[in-house]
Amino acid sequence: MRDGLAEEMRTALLPMGRLEYVLRRSARSRGLRVTIDPARGVVVSVPLAARRGWARPEAVVERFLGEREPWVRRHLARHARQREAVAARGGIRDGATFRYLGELHRLRVMAAGPSSRRSTVERSGSDDIDELVIRIAPRDRHAPAVVLEAWLRDRALEALERAVALHAPALRVHPERITLRDPRTRWGSATRKRTLSFSWRLILAPPLALETVAVHELAHLRVFGHGPGFWALVAAHRPDHVTWRRWLRTHSHELHAALGTRADRPAAEGEVVPER
Repeated sequence: MRDGLAEEMRTALLPMGRLEYVLRRSARSRGLRVTIDPARGVVVSVPLAARRGWARPEAVVERFLGEREPWVRRHLARHARQREAVAARGGIRDGATFRYLGELHRLRVMAAGPSSRRSTVERSGSDDIDELVIRIAPRDRHAPAVVLEAWLRDRALEALERAVALHAPALRVHPERITLRDPRTRWGSATRKRTLSFSWRLILAPPLALETVAVHELAHLRVFGHGPGFWALVAAHRPDHVTWRRWLRTHSHELHAALGTRADRPAAEGEVVPER
């Protein structure tokens, strides 16, 4: 048990075959909730065993998954296809392809000149596909992925600062600070102290998707929660927000897996079946 969470692997016998899932017990859970996580598969969250009726949840979980089995297996299959597509791009190496600003770019990895003191990344155009050129300085022992991530974080902060500066006046809000993170399940967040936090991976998405998340979090400085008033405010300033939220949901695994994933966190936000 850690931070109110306990997890273990379980297997459900469903009409279409066996299905492994992670059973997560959480002090915050009020009922049964299923998430399809791109890295971990099916994650079922339930209340702690001490709560009445939840000591042995397996039968309830199996029935719940069985009722929604086509939905579950459809999303598992989609995530598997996405993993294969990302792997086929070749990782972070010379000649591989990599998504930046929503478009696929060719990666060029090469040694910088002998007098270069620091590694650099540069975006350049080409006849068939734009390129990201990574030049590794002679004394730099960092892997190309580390050099690229640092460059992407800088670009992300610049883009998010522009988006916030563009939309904050129209929303009549004044954020105090902007921070970059690499969260497990959110593209952005806002606090009552007017701090906005964003995933740096938004720079991999189309600029309008990044802008949509910026508007979403700015709107939270006026309306906390996701009630009708909040969504009306978002739609008034970003009428196509549903399109770009859907794009981020569809490509979440790709964006989180772009530079590899750390073993201590799931790879991306997953689809959720509402609580019972």
